[in-house]
Amino acid sequence: METTRTPERVERLAQLFAEGLSTAEIGRRLGLTKNAVIGRLYRSSMTRREPAPKEPPRRNVFEFSGPSCLWPFGHPNDPNFHFCGARPEPGKPYCAEHAAIAYIRPKDQNAA
Repeated sequence: METTRTPERVERLAQLFAEGLSTAEIGRRLGLTKNAVIGRLYRSSMTRREPAPKEPPRRNVFEFSGPSCLWPFGHPNDPNFHFCGARPEPGKPYCAEHAAIAYIRPKDQNAA
């Protein structure tokens, strides 16, 4: 096990770590386990990489304060995307105006 601590291997480990490889990938390349790599990094006082801050997912959340019309205005990726918000028809997700657009009655079969 002493062969894993040669200066060349420790230098290679540090190089791979600096390149941003995962500890599992470093272990595969050096013939070590992930835990052995983590231990060696810890004992070598190499600083732990902090993950790059992730941007929060861009959401167009409609604040629901009760029943409201869910007719969308704009594309969900647009910054001005919003819902109608008017009072919906009972049992429907849309207000009367948008329900008239969304729900088309089938033609009367007697007229045909």
